[in-house]
Amino acid sequence: MTSLAIFDYGAGNIFSLKNSLEREGVHINIINDLAESAKYDGLLLPGVGNFDPAVKSLISAGFNHNISELPILGICLGMEMFFESSQEGTQKGFGIMNGDVIILPPILKVPHMGWNELDIKRPGRLLEGVKDGSWVYFVHSYKVVPQDDIVTAESDYGVKIPAVVEQGNYFGTQFHPEKSGDIGKVMLRNFIKVCHK
Repeated sequence: MTSLAIFDYGAGNIFSLKNSLEREGVHINIINDLAESAKYDGLLLPGVGNFDPAVKSLISAGFNHNISELPILGICLGMEMFFESSQEGTQKGFGIMNGDVIILPPILKVPHMGWNELDIKRPGRLLEGVKDGSWVYFVHSYKVVPQDDIVTAESDYGVKIPAVVEQGNYFGTQFHPEKSGDIGKVMLRNFIKVCHK
């Protein structure tokens, strides 16, 4: 059985993500220490919390390059920490992906909350079986601005929002797959498939 870990920043309810994964038949642990990360097949960084405290909690938990050998799925905030910096805080991001995180323009209703369509730009492992124009559920006030060609899908909210990124064993979604119905289930299954040894 595939065994996954969800990192808990101590910032909010992550049990909907845990329940969504358990329904797919995987073993899930919620952790706040990464010392034994090698015993898992994959790691999820959930989309709950604020940038600076979340980065600090991952650093103090032992986030390092050994852990980065695992497939890692970052959801919303979890994805934003892959980048170099965020306007939400002063702490440096992990710089795994080149680029920064910026606040959505004030002319838009912020946070961007609700369902929006995916515009698939190119194939990706998270997107196998997902049709162009599929709807997913967003709750966010920031967006990533990647410097490299790592965006596999985006959404339009008056500005283009990178919705899915993939780089090596790192995967990110700006939306919440655990709240995105059948399409979210497909993406979680795809991540489980990547993690399956």
